[in-house]
Amino acid sequence: MVTDIETGEGAERMRSAVVVGAGVGGLAAAGALARSGWQVTLLERADRLRAGRAALLIWPNGVRALRALGLGGGLAAIATPASLGGVRRPDGQWLVQPSHDPAAAPVVVHREDLHDTLVAGLGDRVDIRTGVQVRGLRVAGDRPAVDDGRSVWEADLVVAADGVDSLIRRRLEPESVAVSAGCAAWRAVIPWYRAPRLPDDILLGGETLGAGYRFVAASLGERGSSGASSRGGIYWVATAAGAARPEPPATQLALLRRWYADWHAPIGDLLAATEPDDLVQHPVRELRPMPREFGFPVGCGGVVLLGDAAHAMPHHLGQGACLAFEDAATLRSTVHDAVPGDQLRAAVTAYGRLRRPRAVRVARQNRRLGAVLQARGRLALRARDATLGALSPRLLDRAAIAAARWHPPA
Repeated sequence: MVTDIETGEGAERMRSAVVVGAGVGGLAAAGALARSGWQVTLLERADRLRAGRAALLIWPNGVRALRALGLGGGLAAIATPASLGGVRRPDGQWLVQPSHDPAAAPVVVHREDLHDTLVAGLGDRVDIRTGVQVRGLRVAGDRPAVDDGRSVWEADLVVAADGVDSLIRRRLEPESVAVSAGCAAWRAVIPWYRAPRLPDDILLGGETLGAGYRFVAASLGERGSSGASSRGGIYWVATAAGAARPEPPATQLALLRRWYADWHAPIGDLLAATEPDDLVQHPVRELRPMPREFGFPVGCGGVVLLGDAAHAMPHHLGQGACLAFEDAATLRSTVHDAVPGDQLRAAVTAYGRLRRPRAVRVARQNRRLGAVLQARGRLALRARDATLGALSPRLLDRAAIAAARWHPPA
């Protein structure tokens, strides 16, 4: 409870927040604010809270952020350490040998398990409203507000977690637009009962790079294990240069099998075991330019951008969800004790001051890495292979380590 400074009469009221968007970032932020004593309204445009399909890699920075949000125990129950590391050519030759540093490795979680954990963390101070398509933002007056054309939600704090096509970002930063990153990605989880049994000498993990193509795989739990995810299997991600494919999933899967037909084992086996219903296609987009601000003081509080609404970028470093969790942990820290008025306005500004430089650095590393990973043409591939072999610690390992080095604010 906080003093109601708007009336000046000493009446007490609870600080209020509206979170727009119930993706992983919005759920994390809503739960974090509620556990900090805020009354939270969560607005979601879908008719119910839905988990994304397939799985996610969460790097050490994302794990630290979830722990700072009080979700470390839930994460530990669903996460599997990913035996990732190393880069190969399609023929299986190593360009970068695997790293064996467990402290730098990510964990892999099924999106449905993560969604359940985040929803369980919302508590009873979050009012969930589904089927709400936010169409307007008001930044004049004592408090910011959003509306769907019929109802208006006013609060001390508005959190825009409404994704790469964020209406709130377009209202505040209209020059920051979502553009194609020049590639598309496909993800799938092959459940254990259909997953191929791999020989002991075949490594599942790391990534493979070809002419504009990329493939990453990881084990989601262990076959027959009752631990970690109950939705276990083998998770893979394939990336190809070019636009998203409009064909049905069965046709897209046939294309993937053809594109990766002569790649080293077990890539062909994984694609053969995948069914069209497993496949999830993601057009890869990014914000150009990135918004100039992530925090906007308004009235007694303000508006903040979070997750893809603030810094959507390609998945080359696998940092999308991790950065959203960092945003949520930083927001919780900056507004934790802030009273609406000058304190909360300053906290909104502090959030942007902390988050934007971090996002800019990761985006810069991501673009540099993407230019190498998406090389096409014989000469470009030769240069890429030579670069990876000679500069791997500086280009790949250090890029990943730098991105994962973040720690929550005190």
